[in-house]
Amino acid sequence: MGGQDAGPISDDQHDFSLWEKRVDALMILCSGKGYFTVDGLRRVLEDMGEEAFETMSYYERWIASINQNLIESSAYTTEELATKMAEVEARGTTYGDASLGK
Repeated sequence: MGGQDAGPISDDQHDFSLWEKRVDALMILCSGKGYFTVDGLRRVLEDMGEEAFETMSYYERWIASINQNLIESSAYTTEELATKMAEVEARGTTYGDASLGK
């Protein structure tokens, strides 16, 4: 981080989880629609501070940056996001629960 030695980096390949693939797709789609630029994403990532880099995964940081940029570009408000998150949470924690309306 910031030019500091981060130690060895694992070069093992791994499959990305479905949510990680969705974060990547969301970034591509939203930037293509003009909601933000790479510079905007980078600004938010850099503003997160060292703790975010120590406690959040790569894609957790990226979704937080995408979200902040979408709010700043008025794609949605924090209130609209909270409402949608409550709706999704009410569906349940698995796809099976979500499809049953639990």
